[in-house]
Amino acid sequence: MKHTRHIERLLGDRARALLPGPVAELVMFVLKQGWACLFGATLLGAIIGTRLIWDESWAIARYDALFVIAVSLQVLFLAFKLETWAEARVILLFHITGTAMELFKVNAGSWSYPEYGLFKLYGVPLFSGFMYAAVGSYIARVIRLFDMKFAPFPPAYLHFALAVAIYLNFFTHHFGPDIRYILFGLTIVIYWRTRIWFQIGRNWYWMPLPLAAFLASCFLWLAENIGTLTGTWIYSGQNPLELVSFAKLGSWYLLLYVAFATVTIVVRAPLRVRTLDKAALHQDI
Repeated sequence: MKHTRHIERLLGDRARALLPGPVAELVMFVLKQGWACLFGATLLGAIIGTRLIWDESWAIARYDALFVIAVSLQVLFLAFKLETWAEARVILLFHITGTAMELFKVNAGSWSYPEYGLFKLYGVPLFSGFMYAAVGSYIARVIRLFDMKFAPFPPAYLHFALAVAIYLNFFTHHFGPDIRYILFGLTIVIYWRTRIWFQIGRNWYWMPLPLAAFLASCFLWLAENIGTLTGTWIYSGQNPLELVSFAKLGSWYLLLYVAFATVTIVVRAPLRVRTLDKAALHQDI
């Protein structure tokens, strides 16, 4: 991890030497975001790549190959210290909760995985849990890479209670009222004052937490469209060439709060600041 931080520092110094200040910081922002989502981007690349080259006559099924690739990625992330063991444990927790939701949703007919696979449980290929793990990995890594701080942060009981309510609604709306619009409103009410402070070089910037969640959900929605275009999973009643419903963007927006709450079981320090301003941040550098 220290080695990668050294590389980041060298890249930042080089960008600032070659580019005007604001442009250099934008470049570093994009590079850091890309580095933070390395797990998810690599897994998405594997989904696309296997779809392009796979032959059904091969000895191993495509879903099983994706499972092996995902497990190998996780091992490499730990071996090269791209994730800490503490982060890996909490990401595993989100992996498990994501897989549980996959099992329910697939068997409720919300979507399906049409291909054969040996590593498949009740219609759900085991690599699918790693897609949720990729979201958890991104959140844990982006907090560390940008030295993020969240202030002012709501009380812990509201933070976790909202995450539990969101997660349960993904199940209960199948046989009861769907309260997603109430949950959308609660994300604004609970986090409307919360700023995500993040560092690029020596400068600090901030963004409202709900806005950051919405922007991240847009990228996840785009990634999901890639998944359906490759036929890796198919939504009920959807033509694979159609765009995924914008309602799924809302689902990702809500699920990000579940992932964030899961990560903060371990990543607590950035939440412990009651108030923050740029002057205080610059004193910490």
